Amino acid sequence: MKTMSSAPQQSARAASFAPFLALCSVIVLTAGCATQPESHLVTAPPPSAHAPAPATTTVVTTTSATPTVLTTTPSGAVIATQAQPVSTIIVTQAPPAAQAEVVIARPSSSHVWVAGYWTWRNEQYQWMAGHWEVPPYSSAKWMSPRWETENGSYRFYEGYWN
Repeated sequence: MKTMSSAPQQSARAASFAPFLALCSVIVLTAGCATQPESHLVTAPPPSAHAPAPATTTVVTTTSATPTVLTTTPSGAVIATQAQPVSTIIVTQAPPAAQAEVVIARPSSSHVWVAGYWTWRNEQYQWMAGHWEVPPYSSAKWMSPRWETENGSYRFYEGYWN
C-alpha cells in the first residue's frame, strides 16, 4: 500500500535538490558568456574553377640593415634617427584586388582611418582589415602599404607613419 509523503519529507527532498538545481543554472548561464576575440585577418578567396593553376609562388624575405632617417627642422638643423629594420617580401603571384570596406564611425577627431590591404602570410595573401588609429604625433601622415611590380614579381612595402 502506498503512503502519502508528509510535507516535511517533501521539503527535505526539495532542499537536497536545490544545490544541484543552482549548479545547473550557473552552468547554463555562464556557457553563453564566452566570446571570441575580434579578428581582423581574412584569407584570400580561393581561385575560381576556370582559372588556370598559378605558377609556383616563390617568396623571398630579407631584412636589411637599420636605415637612417634624416629630418630637417624648421631652423635648418638636420636630425639623424634610426628607423626600424626594413623587411622585404617578394612574391611571384599578383595580389588580389582591394576589398571594399565599410568605414565605421570615427572614435574621436584624433583618429585616422588606416585602410585595409593584402599582405603575404603562411604562403598566401591575407586581407588586413582597415581600422581607426591614433597617429604617434599630431602632424604624422599615414603612408599606406603597397605592392609594386619588380622584374615579373611583386614587392611588398609596409605602411608607416611619416
